[in-house]
Amino acid sequence: MKILQLFQYVYIFFAAIFLYDGIVSWNDGSNRSYISFLFVVLAIFMFFFRKRFRKKFNDRNK
Repeated sequence: MKILQLFQYVYIFFAAIFLYDGIVSWNDGSNRSYISFLFVVLAIFMFFFRKRFRKKFNDRNK
């Protein structure tokens, strides 16, 4: 179960990377920054989804 807790925080790490990429590519005039911001939102959603799923799984096993 510890590996699932680790992967939960990997999503936050990727969100930070995509946020940095989105901010850096904002002035390029391309749609690349919008895609990066979309991935930020997706990664944050997956973090909270995994956190809730892990808690529900642990409560079920008790």
